[in-house]
Amino acid sequence: MDIRNVAIIAHVDHGKTTLVDKLLRSSHTFRDNQVVEERVMDSNAIERERGITILAKNTAISYKNTKINILDTPGHADFSGEVERIMKMVDGVVLVVDAYEGTMPQTRFVLKKAFEAHLKPIVVINKVDKPSARPLEVIDEVLELFIDLGCDEDELDFPICYASAVNNTCSLDIDINTQKEGMEPLLDMIIKYIPAPEMDKDAPLQLQPALLDYTDFVGRIGIGRIKRGTIKSGDVVSCCRLDGSIKQFRVQKLFGFLGLDRIEIKEGYAGDIVAVSGLGDISVGETICNVGKEEPLEKIHISEPTVQMTFGTNSSPFCGRDGKLVTASKIEDRLFREVQKDVSLRVERVQLAEEWTVSGRGELHLGILIENMRREGYEFQVSRPHVIMKEIDGVICEPYEYCVIDVPNDCAGSVIEMMGNRHGQLETMSNTETQTRIIYNIPSRGLIGFNTDFMTATKGYGIINHSFSEYRPMETVNVAERTTGVLVSMAQGQSTAYSIGALEDRGSMFIAPGEDIYEGMIVGEANKDLDLAVNVVKAKQQTNTRSSNKDQTVVLKKPRILTLENCLEFINEDELVEVTPNHIRLRKKILDTVERKKYDAKRRAEKEEE
Repeated sequence: MDIRNVAIIAHVDHGKTTLVDKLLRSSHTFRDNQVVEERVMDSNAIERERGITILAKNTAISYKNTKINILDTPGHADFSGEVERIMKMVDGVVLVVDAYEGTMPQTRFVLKKAFEAHLKPIVVINKVDKPSARPLEVIDEVLELFIDLGCDEDELDFPICYASAVNNTCSLDIDINTQKEGMEPLLDMIIKYIPAPEMDKDAPLQLQPALLDYTDFVGRIGIGRIKRGTIKSGDVVSCCRLDGSIKQFRVQKLFGFLGLDRIEIKEGYAGDIVAVSGLGDISVGETICNVGKEEPLEKIHISEPTVQMTFGTNSSPFCGRDGKLVTASKIEDRLFREVQKDVSLRVERVQLAEEWTVSGRGELHLGILIENMRREGYEFQVSRPHVIMKEIDGVICEPYEYCVIDVPNDCAGSVIEMMGNRHGQLETMSNTETQTRIIYNIPSRGLIGFNTDFMTATKGYGIINHSFSEYRPMETVNVAERTTGVLVSMAQGQSTAYSIGALEDRGSMFIAPGEDIYEGMIVGEANKDLDLAVNVVKAKQQTNTRSSNKDQTVVLKKPRILTLENCLEFINEDELVEVTPNHIRLRKKILDTVERKKYDAKRRAEKEEE
């Protein structure tokens, strides 16, 4: 049977996972009566909730006596490490581009990685059924992008397929009336244009895991393409480790793929993608070889992290109320386990403290890790995200982002002003009758905490997309932080409607009556730029003429509910987010009111001296 290995790549929400759904259906991988969910490849709970792909996943279909291994990749810039590491597993890519949005920041990134790996691209113009679709202009944009990325002249003659993945139709003609049900034209195109892998079955074994999985039955599983040779279940093989050492192990189980199933097989051949179990600590980028013929493949290069934050054990008075996993050893073990399967992540223990510096590719990348740990029963606290500076040729440099913003015309002015305050450099600006597209280069730290303000300014209609561009010399100016102060509790107890009602004119509240509060916990955002210590647990005193049940007549404004991402954007340097399985709280680093006021006064004095 012939083999094709192909990755589906695109910007976020351009329809990759939906397209994979329809490829599986068109190849009759599922039974006619089989009930299958939409976006079946997004198996993670958070992926299904948010409608985004976080982890690269592989599947395989059989079509016209050809096995096609398909890798579905994330489209969000924060998970681009998942894209980078699977480029060595495939021989070609299907680049999906939205027929209205056109080429976006992540389209540029993933295509650049495909060219660096010398992979053959097929372009799919998706969502051609949209009334706003503009496939001709989008093809021109794709062509310009190919030229910008310095592709070879013969690569400019790329094959194009027009599709509506959600409707399961496609065609090789730009005319929408030629769309027919099924993805057979695209499958035929993959067989015709994507080269078959080199299949030297008789050479010594080389297999490099690019993805990792884990099951309770067999432990950690390495998933990768067999570069050459064959591998059998029960073989004793060598693993060339990343540190240069060699470890021998027995292949306990060997798996192949078909549809959504992982099938146990006895033997795997060069060119195919297989999963291997037997080595409990196998890592991405290591090479499995025959014993005595150890020839490691080149390590998989992954771009460095750009954002970091500090994780620490929960030090609030409510520590241990919700979470079962609260100790430093449990948190450290979980963080280092995550590093084993997420090659874009870095974790370092802070000396003499129960804290860890965790570095990733963006706020969302780290936010998903925090959310996963919270759901698993961990309890901890995290700091405000920081960008990672680098020294290049003796100059301190900071990461910059290529940023594309689409907003309604009437909001463009306020967005331009906001980006100017955050030191964004305007590149180009274009507009249609209703929408304005603005392209910026902006320091990464200028985008930290920006999303909430952006959504408010654009009334929720704005769309912002960005991806890492390059490191540039650092500007000395400070990038905008939160300009308002916060309302901080000065007592511990249960919040009351009486005290909240009395404080509503001081700012917007984050809490409702009856919530447990501790000293130093942030309970609201102040109207002014100074922090206010407030008492939200004070109850109305009972007297002969007044009773406490009069509280029931108090009409309160609805509190602002902050998501985890909102909290990470909101906090300043002297604040933390407390994360537990049931609660996400904001707090000051210094909980004691008197000590905190002394610290704030000292800090203000230092700023005035500067």
